[in-house]
Amino acid sequence: MTRPTEPTPAPSRESHRVTLRGPAELADALPYLLGYYPDDSVVLIGLHGRRGRLGGRIRTGIPQSAGDWPELALRLASCLVDNSLARDGRRPDAAVVYLCREPAAGNSPEEVTELLRPLAQSLRTACGALDVPVHEALHLTRTRFRSYCGNGAGTPGNRPPGGGPPWGGTSPMAAAAARAGIRVRGSLRDLERALVPLASPPVVARQTGALDLAATELVPRMLAGRTDCAAVREETLRLAERMLGRFRRVTGPAGTPQGAAVPKGSAEGEDARDDALLTSQDAARLILGLQDRVTRDRAAEWMEGAGAAAALRLWRALARRCVGAYAGHAAAPLTLAGWVAWSTGDGPAARIALSRALEADPDYTFARLLLQACNSGLDPEPLRRCMRRLRADRRP
Repeated sequence: MTRPTEPTPAPSRESHRVTLRGPAELADALPYLLGYYPDDSVVLIGLHGRRGRLGGRIRTGIPQSAGDWPELALRLASCLVDNSLARDGRRPDAAVVYLCREPAAGNSPEEVTELLRPLAQSLRTACGALDVPVHEALHLTRTRFRSYCGNGAGTPGNRPPGGGPPWGGTSPMAAAAARAGIRVRGSLRDLERALVPLASPPVVARQTGALDLAATELVPRMLAGRTDCAAVREETLRLAERMLGRFRRVTGPAGTPQGAAVPKGSAEGEDARDDALLTSQDAARLILGLQDRVTRDRAAEWMEGAGAAAALRLWRALARRCVGAYAGHAAAPLTLAGWVAWSTGDGPAARIALSRALEADPDYTFARLLLQACNSGLDPEPLRRCMRRLRADRRP
């Protein structure tokens, strides 16, 4: 099973214009186009016009079973055309295919290239059947690329064979990204790590027990009637406000509670610091309380200003506490994390969080609507304005 496809908006007309020549520069450009390096992914990018202007992009995971590749290729090609028609009113004139996968232990990059060749061919055939020829198809690892269209192999960004920091890039795309203030946020795996449920057996057992107890107490009250449900809402929001205050006060590894081992300056260290700020009982009550739509919508009002960064950390930390049988409950905090990321201008992180929310619950409407709006390049300000108005209306 692959995760949902993730369309990403095409660059705006005001973007810096960059000419990419050859497969090496196409390979080096991919992380800048997405905002991260897409581990173990298929990426399909539309091209428009005689000069091949870059258009919409589709990303999804590579299925483990090769038997699923032809169906995936048909779905991606159709999705690329449909999204282009919906956004620009016209079909892409061509496409570029990227297959990103690192060699497993004992495999060489060349062996992985050949293993994925049938997928590349399926994508070229599926796009060609829709009159969208594939101008280039590349297999990428962190340090190498290889073309399926006979255009050679090498190391993107003029790095020496087998070495150099991944995607540091001396290409025109890297230079343009630096001028525009665009940065690569690491890999897809790096960004997803902050959203994955905790796996330590003692932590999972402790959190599951706390969730069971919270469900026994809160769920009957949430279902009992208006008065009891309203009381749970207020309790949940007051607890969330206290946690936000705690997260705001602890802003770096130096503030980590005593006894928590945190690698200074690392993303994993920051997540571990945040995990140490939440007790299992507080996390359980917040997770259960956020299953109520009204509570979740009021929590979504912490989406800008000084509190937004703390809210984003809290929602990510709660998503990591949705363990075991409660994995589906992660849809609410993941959606809130995606909303705050989108509201504060971090589109790549927003799309990843919202896509994971739909993995947790494919029918979670708020996540689906936010992902559609984010992928369409809409401005989040109208929704922020609506939330500000609702918050003002509740004030005495």
